[in-house]
Amino acid sequence: MDRFLKNNTFVVMVYVLLGLLILYMLLQIKPIIVAVYGFLKEILAPFIIAMIISYVLNPVVTLLGSRKVPRTIAVLLIYAVFITSTTVVLMNMIPMFMNQLQQLNNSLPQMAMKAQSLVDGLNDFEFLPDSVRTGINNSLAKLEHGISLAISKSIDGIGSTINMLFIAFIVPFLAFYILKDFQLIEKAVLAIVPKQHRKNTTKLLVDIDTALGHYIRGQFLVCAIVGSCAYLGYWLIDMPYPLLLAAVVAIFNIIPYLGPFFGAAPAIIMASTISLKMVMLVAFVNLVCQVLEGNVISPQVVGRSLHMHPLIIIFALLVGGELAGVIGLILAVPFFAVMKVILQHVFLYYVHRQPPPK
Repeated sequence: MDRFLKNNTFVVMVYVLLGLLILYMLLQIKPIIVAVYGFLKEILAPFIIAMIISYVLNPVVTLLGSRKVPRTIAVLLIYAVFITSTTVVLMNMIPMFMNQLQQLNNSLPQMAMKAQSLVDGLNDFEFLPDSVRTGINNSLAKLEHGISLAISKSIDGIGSTINMLFIAFIVPFLAFYILKDFQLIEKAVLAIVPKQHRKNTTKLLVDIDTALGHYIRGQFLVCAIVGSCAYLGYWLIDMPYPLLLAAVVAIFNIIPYLGPFFGAAPAIIMASTISLKMVMLVAFVNLVCQVLEGNVISPQVVGRSLHMHPLIIIFALLVGGELAGVIGLILAVPFFAVMKVILQHVFLYYVHRQPPPK
């Protein structure tokens, strides 16, 4: 028996069989796992959002606390500044958004006619193979069906809208209490940990904060800067609805690698209904924004704190998107970064606990 246990091939095969057995058992209870996951996602979503907001704002509260400002007053001051600045920004931006949405609504029939004329021109192109022509028509039919289905779902999803409004209402209160008692929560977590492990746990939390602090806090600033650059570029090339399209670029830029493509897609689709020149200009604007973001903005604002290989990041995005959609794409990279730090600490802990080889 010892001869088999010392054989690396045998040990690897045992681990592979155990892994396959665990995977098979998980597949058997998949409906239960899906149900529990859906329930926990609905319950924990506001707490996770509130924790992210608290994590972003905690350094400001701590800075005010070092100036002898009580944490409760500091949190209220931050809320007051945030609400005031948000109100000022929204009062100036909402009329622009509404105006551009109204223009977009009025232009939709004309854009649809242009798209139809483009398709008709492709169908009349004699050198275009029949299979390609059929594929284009089928794709447009599927797109039209998908849009109508999405509209009907949005109309039927009044319950989901009410739930989202409830989450948006409750999150500020959760973030307030988490920020106010942030230090107490840290002490309570450490109090649960046995004394002999508290030093390692503190080191683990510090490393997680180092890995994520600049990334999470800086990513919001990067998105704002990239969105502003996109708005300036769209405005310079006379692209219709520059504020709406730049907002899409800013929101999707939080997703690494894939976000710029998602953010640029609506502008390119809309530009295709204007002219080929506008498509090239929009693509050039987004290319300039991403070159600046990758080589100037992100290294200065966010830095390279995660130290994750691009393949790992893409894998994390695929897993996050499959599990939680757009929210999963946004949270996948920070979550995998935390897991990486935890696994590194666990590995080092067990390595140091092993007796040295004789």
